[in-house]
Amino acid sequence: MDVISLSSIMDAATATLQLNILFWILIGVLIGFVFGAAPGLTATTGVAIATPLTFGVGFDVSMALLLGIYSAGYFAGSIPAILINTPGAPGNAATALDGYRLARMGKADLAISLAVVASVIGGIFSIIILMLAAPVLSSFALEFTSIEYFSLGLFGLICVAAVSGGSLIKGVIGAAIGMFLGTIGIDDVGGTIRFSFDMPELQGGMPLIPTLIAFFAVAEMLLQAAAQQGPSDLPSQQIYRLLQLPGLLLKHSWLLLKSSITGTFIGILPGTGPTIASWIAYGQSGRAKAEKEGEEVAAVRGIIAAESANNAVTGGALVPLLTLGIPGDTVTAVLIGALLIQGIDPGPFFIVEHGDLFAQILIILLIASLMTLILGLGARKILPKILAIPPRILLPVIGVLCVAGGFAIHNIPFEVGIIAVLGIAGYTLARFGFPMAPIVIGLVLGPIIEVNLRNGLVSNDMDVSVFFTRPISAALLAAIVITLIWSLRRRKG
Repeated sequence: MDVISLSSIMDAATATLQLNILFWILIGVLIGFVFGAAPGLTATTGVAIATPLTFGVGFDVSMALLLGIYSAGYFAGSIPAILINTPGAPGNAATALDGYRLARMGKADLAISLAVVASVIGGIFSIIILMLAAPVLSSFALEFTSIEYFSLGLFGLICVAAVSGGSLIKGVIGAAIGMFLGTIGIDDVGGTIRFSFDMPELQGGMPLIPTLIAFFAVAEMLLQAAAQQGPSDLPSQQIYRLLQLPGLLLKHSWLLLKSSITGTFIGILPGTGPTIASWIAYGQSGRAKAEKEGEEVAAVRGIIAAESANNAVTGGALVPLLTLGIPGDTVTAVLIGALLIQGIDPGPFFIVEHGDLFAQILIILLIASLMTLILGLGARKILPKILAIPPRILLPVIGVLCVAGGFAIHNIPFEVGIIAVLGIAGYTLARFGFPMAPIVIGLVLGPIIEVNLRNGLVSNDMDVSVFFTRPISAALLAAIVITLIWSLRRRKG
């Protein structure tokens, strides 16, 4: 295994700990906060917009700006998720479930504090893994074929059992609805156009972010309007004492570690990303069992799991990028272009030939995480004041943000229509007790499960047994069976 030398680390620290580099990291973090918190404007969008601006600047300035956006953007989506039940990015959708629940209990400050610290810990954990084991982990990720991706996607779908609320049947139906939405568009395997209703805009599939906005933000907005209440009808918000936070995190330290490992591992797998990581970690958080100790305890576990896994993807996704030249998620796909601008070809020889640059990336990520921690905790007392805005003002503003966020992604009015139609559908389902989370899980994981199932069968002469004979797939399927048995026994108990 290639281990970075101490001299490379010292040289990188000297080059990075300069005022101009620290300034650009700070600028990147601030931009990441803006793009992450605005629904529809994700960290990927921020990095994509900023990448052309790095022409003519050095490697250190380029990485300081882009990695600052990357690091802070993944966390910032939790801010609107907690305050107005509107995930800033798909990876923060799981956070909305328990974050907004705490806000309704008058504890938005606790939710934001937990999200900040869990995100930073997850991010730092993934940076350590990136430094120590990048070559080994990237080689392990190459063992994943369609067989393993199918089993992983199916394992993620079992999260429905954890987030479906009181009714497992309604949760499964919700997941089925989401999977159906995921079949819309051109079939990735056969090239057939399915369920597009002769609308060219649907041939690319159901857009994820507008769908998220519809089912989480618009549906909740309509529910509050129907009940003639709004976020400002929430109880007055309590200030959480930060001195209590270390003890709370220590109490859930195993969950924090487990979720960070999950996020890092999912990040290493090319093409996955924070959405899958946060849902899998959320499903395995044990929050349903923790409800016996109180709703607040369960919500705390949900936020810790989702946010630590979400941000642990950042370091994990850089593993295949910097060791194999393969992007781990959408942001690292954009970062390939940024590295090529600097004349650097990421791949198997990057760490060997550019050990000092690799170390500089690690240090920039670490500093960006610490800046995210300071800014996030510093702003936490101000952010909940959004909830004090009267509903007659706040609900229309949320509606405008939903429309603007949906339109800003591709500048297509059709996607605003998607938000309206699915928002009404989500409101109707919610009135009948159907949870929104399984629908989103089905939409995200459905195409992954279908495509990899078909590819796995085709490449193995339709032999189903291959899913049980390959070790990694067999282990994931065994975990699925264990999780289902545990979930059913818990519900009967």
